[in-house]
Amino acid sequence: MMKIGELAKRLAISTDTLRYYEQHGLLTPDMRSSAGYRLYSENQYQQMRFILRAKEVGFSLSEIGELLKIQIAKAQYHCEEVKALTETKLELVRARIAELQKFERSLTVLADRCCGGDESAAACSILTTLEDRDGTTH
Repeated sequence: MMKIGELAKRLAISTDTLRYYEQHGLLTPDMRSSAGYRLYSENQYQQMRFILRAKEVGFSLSEIGELLKIQIAKAQYHCEEVKALTETKLELVRARIAELQKFERSLTVLADRCCGGDESAAACSILTTLEDRDGTTH
């Protein structure tokens, strides 16, 4: 068994991060010491590594919660359920990338329209375009 500080050190994260995952129901101490310290087992260490890896690839806390349910009771689930969660996340990521690319194109147009000189901003083409009510920033 290890205290929260030991677990945090092994995972190279802060104790606040561990408490955060506890608050969101993703990690539970195995027990508490007689002095009230949180105590974690090797299982919680492995579970936290799983959580951190899932976070690294972009899963949200609720998605990680779903993955944890499956990971803990693997025999009761099928690969197709894990794949469906992953493909749903992938679709969201692709949609976000498309949205960011649209932002990039719009910002590029705005930046290209502006001279960037030391003139008064009263005639700034970026501000003028953003003030334009028909939304021609594309």
